[in-house]
Amino acid sequence: MNKTYAYTHDPIKFNFAQTIERFFVEEIPLFKFADKGANLILKIKKSDMSTFKLITVIAKATKLEHRDIGYAGLKDKNATTIQYISIPKQYEKDVIKNLTTEKIEILEKFYSKFPIKVGQLKGNNFSIVLHDVTKKAKNSIEKVAHTMIENGIPNYYGYQRFGEDSKSYLQGQEIAHSGKKLKGAKEKLLVSAYQSYLYNEWLNERINISKIISKNKPEDAAKILDYPLELIKILSQQKQFFKLFIGDDIQAYPFGKSYFLQNFDKALHEFQTHKSSPTGLLVGSKVHRAMADAKHLELPYDDNELYALKGDRRYAWIFPENLNLNYNEQSEKLTIEFYLPKGAYATTFLEEIGKFSLKPKITRR
Repeated sequence: MNKTYAYTHDPIKFNFAQTIERFFVEEIPLFKFADKGANLILKIKKSDMSTFKLITVIAKATKLEHRDIGYAGLKDKNATTIQYISIPKQYEKDVIKNLTTEKIEILEKFYSKFPIKVGQLKGNNFSIVLHDVTKKAKNSIEKVAHTMIENGIPNYYGYQRFGEDSKSYLQGQEIAHSGKKLKGAKEKLLVSAYQSYLYNEWLNERINISKIISKNKPEDAAKILDYPLELIKILSQQKQFFKLFIGDDIQAYPFGKSYFLQNFDKALHEFQTHKSSPTGLLVGSKVHRAMADAKHLELPYDDNELYALKGDRRYAWIFPENLNLNYNEQSEKLTIEFYLPKGAYATTFLEEIGKFSLKPKITRR
């Protein structure tokens, strides 16, 4: 995909590599854990290890089945991460005694009445060290990043979603169109990559439409997009970059109920004050589609053969928070810290800042 960036600043040069020394993630739980309950909650720091590998190690240490180990979200191997894992309380001694690898450190333990389930997190705090950042680039990054905190960014899926060659979605498409029931976690992951690909393509088109409306006079934008001039005039009056259409699925932000856009005044006020955001389709058998004008924009990126997954809606536009920058002029290293809601990719934020694609490759230490 030739990604369309929302912002209009010039590209900013910096060196990014996703390694355990330069990429840090800390999971923020959805709620505080109690001091009692039948489930042990472990706050774990790990490095050079994926969440799936962590679960395998814990299963081996406790003799538990993988399905008995709870987690809220997947974390990359090529990072230092902190996340929460749940196991039945009676296995506490086993996990403390047998979890001996240097790549894993138990930071804290809690108890809960309920195990952790996928998706039960608010979001993630990120701390990323960028190299080869000149003083001029640092100033540009700071200015642009603050603007993005204020106005938000497109919620693209990051390159990590699509495998090392960025083409896992093609396998997923083939599996989805086979009509067969999904076998195992790998096939589900591949089909979800195809689902994510369709969403990214839709979002890219919506960003492109918004950019054309923002950059051109209504008459010119109407010709470029082949839209009625009256529609373009209405859309161009919207102050925010990402233009809303009648029928868009609007969801309370950062979580909550959704509704179909019928009244611009209400939706625009909520969106501009970070209280709601439009959503995009994650294709599946049990997810609702957009309506009216928004439906026509969504249809080219729908797939009625993808019914192996239930489907969902995903925020199209998100608002990063808690920005902090620490710059070392001598070493030209910039540490950038920020918070993103669950499901959002730090690399997407960095790509929007730098205006270049972060290549899906592993940098060896």
